[in-house]
Amino acid sequence: MTHLPNLVLDLGLILGAAGIMTLVFKKLKQPLVLGYIIAGLLVGPHVKLFPTIVDIENINVWAEIGVIFLLFTLGLEFSFKKLVKVGGASSIMAGVEVVVMLLLGYLTGKLLGWSTMDSVFLGGILSISSTTIIIRAFDELGVKSKRFAGLVFGVLIVEDLVAILLMVLLSTLAVSQQFAGTEMLQAVLKLAFFLAVWFLAGIFLIPTLLRRASKLMNDETLLIVSIALCFLMVILAAQVGFSPALGAFIMGSILAETTKAEKIEHLVMSVKDLFGAIFFVSVGILINPQMIVEYAGPIALITVVTLVGKMVSISAGGLMAGQGLKTSIQSGMSVSQIGEFSFIIATLGLTLKVTSDFLYPVAVAVSAITTFTTPYMIKMSEPLYRSVERLLPEKWKKSLDEYSSGAQTISTASDWKILLRSYVLNMGVSSVVLVATVLLAENYLYPFMSEEVMPGIWGGIATVTITLIAMSPFLWAMAVYHPQKEAQGRIWANRNYRSLIIVLEFTRVGIAILFIGFMLNQVLSAQVALIISLCIIVLLVLLSRRIQNFYSRIVARFMSNLNAREIAAASSMTHTLVPWDAHLTSFELAPNAVVVGKSMLELQIREKYGVNVAVIEREGRTIMAPTRNERIFPGDKIYIFGTDEQIAAFRDFINEEVIPEQNETTREEIGLEMLVLSSDSLLLGKTVRQSGVREKTKGLIVGIEKHGERILNPDTELVLEEGDILWIVGSPWRIKQLEAARQNSVKVNKK
Repeated sequence: MTHLPNLVLDLGLILGAAGIMTLVFKKLKQPLVLGYIIAGLLVGPHVKLFPTIVDIENINVWAEIGVIFLLFTLGLEFSFKKLVKVGGASSIMAGVEVVVMLLLGYLTGKLLGWSTMDSVFLGGILSISSTTIIIRAFDELGVKSKRFAGLVFGVLIVEDLVAILLMVLLSTLAVSQQFAGTEMLQAVLKLAFFLAVWFLAGIFLIPTLLRRASKLMNDETLLIVSIALCFLMVILAAQVGFSPALGAFIMGSILAETTKAEKIEHLVMSVKDLFGAIFFVSVGILINPQMIVEYAGPIALITVVTLVGKMVSISAGGLMAGQGLKTSIQSGMSVSQIGEFSFIIATLGLTLKVTSDFLYPVAVAVSAITTFTTPYMIKMSEPLYRSVERLLPEKWKKSLDEYSSGAQTISTASDWKILLRSYVLNMGVSSVVLVATVLLAENYLYPFMSEEVMPGIWGGIATVTITLIAMSPFLWAMAVYHPQKEAQGRIWANRNYRSLIIVLEFTRVGIAILFIGFMLNQVLSAQVALIISLCIIVLLVLLSRRIQNFYSRIVARFMSNLNAREIAAASSMTHTLVPWDAHLTSFELAPNAVVVGKSMLELQIREKYGVNVAVIEREGRTIMAPTRNERIFPGDKIYIFGTDEQIAAFRDFINEEVIPEQNETTREEIGLEMLVLSSDSLLLGKTVRQSGVREKTKGLIVGIEKHGERILNPDTELVLEEGDILWIVGSPWRIKQLEAARQNSVKVNKK
């Protein structure tokens, strides 16, 4: 009889149990993650009713691979570009939630008499919501197009990055066994530095590699290359002292910026499902049912803390961000659970041997309970909002409405703000690249040159020469390059500010000299390094033109790679008008829709449903503010502005029929902008139709605040008056040009 290795036997047992539980939980319409955990519990060493796995260590290896693929696919959905576009509201909400839950988790642990490390890790476990569970619940309940869903997706994106930061900080804390501020700061700075290096290098190199090799890549090759890149980053992360999961997440986020992102995500999904199932089964294997019974009281308490704490913290963050009472409560009720990242943080505590054995099963039990409650919490959010609204005094509601409206104002950037922001960005990016170049030269290039190629001082000279050539474009960018010449020129025109500009310029040059000296000091004396640094700065100025051309090509390549993949606006990415409960959302129209070919006039969408069709996207073109004569084409994507109720009614309509075409421009950014009519506005006394907003900005007036009254989707014959607040959907730069035209007109009249 052929002997099978324990690894094969255990893997067969795990996948068999997972397969059976998958079918059962599919039938029950429950999350598969819970099925996997129960499958692990049944085949684990603590339950004797079924065959038990033999070697847990082998399963732990498979589970670690599962974590790598889980984080890799989360990175593919994450993307740093999405993080930049999340907006202040979601960032504030996520920040408030994480801080509150870290504190509540720690205090709850201390209340239960747990150790400091158990309490700290409990705070980390409770602070991150489950992306997988929330997305599934939104799909099943059909609320992805609602206003609050867009905010929740933004919160989840921020939480993903916070979870990575927490893993680093908790690892540092576990090693030091004390709250050392210096070590924590070093860990954060180290993480930020390596994130920046990996992102910059990855965006510069990987999309180019995939693009040039695209003709050689079929599905199989692309899958292998993607997984190879993932594990390469895993190795790099482990080499510099980070967890393998962090490396997988970073590579996923880099690939998310490429044109192959969706394809890679599709190809990797099956592999992720396989190893992810093994990971979640391994979570169940580590659960001791007796311990769950023993800690039933703490589990119940922590569950209540999770549900109430997350709901209150997210709702409070939403109100702070000016998102209105309804949206804030709906958002808070949607994220009241913990999931996959919580398991990973709990596993981290066990791996580092700094947490007690009971913390892991407690975390899993709380996750299971809150997973079941998630759909019911989302359904209860609107009734809870109505109850709270009835209880609130009218004065409070009015104050909340005024605060929410005020939070949506357009801020104009001064020349100083534009200049300083560009200087900080330029200096930051250049510094990261220069430090990385010096570290590579010191740790790899210099030993190789001095030991293998040119022993002695000549190896040092060769290292310095090669390194300086590599550094020169970024040294030039740091010391000479002017990213915002127009803004700086306007500031320079004011004699009072010239001294500050001169100080900024000398500061830039001084930092560049320090970088050169830092590099040279690794192989030369300090005096020689300083003299050569000054000579190099002079050389950079003399060769400025050639270096500028080279630097421009580097920047052009990077920006081309970064923007190669245009992220289409999903229904979850909405622009809101608070506190009116109105927002902008999108729908993709089926090619065989009944209404294809009909005009806006024939459909009468605003008259029937109270919503406005603000934009139509068609084959890479954008039709701004479509007219009544526009017609629908198969595959059109339309942007609709209205309340949740109006959009819900409209969605039912387009499930059978759809929408319109032509007034086309190149693809433009679409936003919701606010414009306050002052006493010198060119629009005063004109009707909405006569104002020319549609023609001048390619936009659409979707709301007006007049004498304290809110008018949603106003009539075209409404007269505009001083003090009116206009809300316009369209291209932000065109809308701002309208205001600029008013200011220019005022200047001309003064002259």
